[in-house]
Amino acid sequence: GSSPARIDGRRASGRQTGIPHRRVATAPASMSHGSSREPAAPQPSPLTASPSTSAAPFTRAGILRGIRLSLPLWPSIAVFGAAFGAAAAQRGVTLAEAAGASALVYAGSAQMVTLEVWGQPWTVRALLAAMTVTGLINARMILMGATIQPWMRGTPLWRTAMTLFVLVDASWLIGVRHRAEGGRDLGVLFGAGIGLWPLWVASTVAGHLAGALVTQPRAYALDMILPVFFAAMLAPLWRGVRPALPWLASGLVALLVQRLVPGYAFIAAGAAAGLVTGLLVDDGAGR
Repeated sequence: GSSPARIDGRRASGRQTGIPHRRVATAPASMSHGSSREPAAPQPSPLTASPSTSAAPFTRAGILRGIRLSLPLWPSIAVFGAAFGAAAAQRGVTLAEAAGASALVYAGSAQMVTLEVWGQPWTVRALLAAMTVTGLINARMILMGATIQPWMRGTPLWRTAMTLFVLVDASWLIGVRHRAEGGRDLGVLFGAGIGLWPLWVASTVAGHLAGALVTQPRAYALDMILPVFFAAMLAPLWRGVRPALPWLASGLVALLVQRLVPGYAFIAAGAAAGLVTGLLVDDGAGR
């Protein structure tokens, strides 16, 4: 005989004391108040990121830094550019041809060696000889380009072409050292090359006009500037004997082939030896 009031009181007290009275299904917080949100789209992983977001930066500050790092080479570049211009004049190459070669080819060693097979008038044999010599000497560019390819991945095609056009040994070394020190700015690589390009062309013109004024840079030890610069830049890149094995193999094979085989085959042989050795000793570590 309990009254209705007592029954309601017991129900209320049961709710307060945690005694379950009725199970009520509740919606998740994200679905409350009539919300119908969809799950967030998964974020792309670094491996699937678009090239535009993963491309290395290319800044004006990097370009200026690359130019600044190339300054120690300017005296050597000026002297050898003048020497090429003078040698070209002696071989009967016109000023326009010499300046055009320096502006478009932009490869000092290849230009100097090509003068040895320069012929007037040109024959098919002489042309093939010049092409072969130039190809052998510049074969090292294949390896140099391969080393910077991961760095340039995702870069627009026009910027890649522009950077590779002014790529020379010195700018490659400056860029590789910048990369090894943790830098990513491709402007450094481009700046080092573009900083030397106008000087090379201008010194070629000056040398052609001056004739035989600077045909023997060794007399003033100016030919030592470039080797000393390379040695100073390579020293901080030392990471032990194992990473240096490709360089050692390349140098030894090049010296051996130079003594045994006439011509410039030692350049391609040294490059191939370095490539094969690098593949054999590669332990998969990041470069």
